[in-house]
Amino acid sequence: QVQLLESGGGLVQPGGSLTLSCAASGNILGIAAMGWYRQAPGNQRDLVAVITSGGLTTHAESVEGRFNISNDMKTVNLRMNMMKPEDTAVYYCSVRRFDLDYWGQGTQVTVSS
Repeated sequence: QVQLLESGGGLVQPGGSLTLSCAASGNILGIAAMGWYRQAPGNQRDLVAVITSGGLTTHAESVEGRFNISNDMKTVNLRMNMMKPEDTAVYYCSVRRFDLDYWGQGTQVTVSS
């Protein structure tokens, strides 16, 4: 089992920045990828960014150039810059380990003036 603890959500003004962090604990050996997803009310949960154990990253087109995912062995971070109201959502951390996906509890991010 892998446990995930997210932090860093909150309220930010348009154009501002926020960093989300997710700490993994438990059986972390064998994690193949770590990522962030988000879900706005009435919408499906969508991929924001993912980083593999080899350091390869993928960012959704909607956040390319504004968001950046990074990690070390136990933590995955999402630096969010130039934020827009449409970035408002619950953000979920996820890791894949041996073809199983584990999810955090989610953290609310609100972009509003």
